[in-house]
Amino acid sequence: MNKQSANGTGKTVLITGAAKRIGAELARSFHQHGFHIIAHYGTSKTEAYALADDLNQQRKNSCELIQADLNNHQELLDLARRVIDLDCNLDVLINNASSFYPTPIGQCNEAQWDELMGSNVKAPLFLSQALAPSLKKSCGCIINMADIHADRPMTEHTIYNIAKAATVMLTKSLAKELAPQIRVNAIAPGAILWPENSAPNSDILSKIPLGEIGEAAPICKAALYLALDASYTTGQTLAIDGGRTLTM
Repeated sequence: MNKQSANGTGKTVLITGAAKRIGAELARSFHQHGFHIIAHYGTSKTEAYALADDLNQQRKNSCELIQADLNNHQELLDLARRVIDLDCNLDVLINNASSFYPTPIGQCNEAQWDELMGSNVKAPLFLSQALAPSLKKSCGCIINMADIHADRPMTEHTIYNIAKAATVMLTKSLAKELAPQIRVNAIAPGAILWPENSAPNSDILSKIPLGEIGEAAPICKAALYLALDASYTTGQTLAIDGGRTLTM
């Protein structure tokens, strides 16, 4: 593929977990800024194909889909190989895919540990490692999706809290080791895109200085900033939380 013919910028981004929610919005935002999109998905095939169809209608051959179970190490390596085989000079890797659910103490089990640590830490580490040679060629960047609860734990989510704390340290470690060719930063969302089957209670809203649940747009703008404009920034975690960490 000649990526210059696929888009105006000649830049390519791989987004994991791109089929829904923040991942899909990231894909749309980077696409609007002229990027060629490699959209990874796990099980959300219908949503992934709908996203790709939409983006490819807007700009022909501007979005590729790759399916992989990121908790399967061989499939993860196959994903990296397929990205490299596209010969698209990868510029940005966004490790967005993440499992999230409660694990109250007394009910935690090893399968939950493996899944939460796998999607939030193991997959970003090994995918970053596999794609580092490609990113070095383009002097690209890696953006990890962290969480404000990485250092301010959420009740009954111990394994998830640990995993996101590891994501922050992974960001710092990669930033130090991959410099100067590759910048590595993270975004830590607060209460963003509240689940559709519930509503935020007044207690949560009262703890957000800006007084409302966030949307995906600020996350996308932060990612674009880190990818395009933060040329002297690496190893940092940017909280996009409406000020929530001020009251935790």
